[in-house]
Amino acid sequence: MPLRVLAVPSFTRVFKKLHEEDQKTIQKAIATVAQDPAQGQEKKGDLAGLFVCKFKLNNQETLLGYRLQPSKAAPEQLVLIAVGPPHENFYTAIKR
Repeated sequence: MPLRVLAVPSFTRVFKKLHEEDQKTIQKAIATVAQDPAQGQEKKGDLAGLFVCKFKLNNQETLLGYRLQPSKAAPEQLVLIAVGPPHENFYTAIKR
């Protein structure tokens, strides 16, 4: 069963600024994750509870950060946190 998808305001702001074709690519990645949330890699330490799924956007690796709520064992909601290229600022922004 697909999960209910929610997005935090910072994710929505970044998503709206992208080109329409890039938005479609991200929507496909979101649909894939909603079908199988275990597809992403769970982070550890400060970012515990955050899952990251990697996909290609314009031939560049891109990360989709999300959380499963209320728990990863029995998720009901997929909360989209961030999307962007893989660099340290991606994780720093999520920590804030």
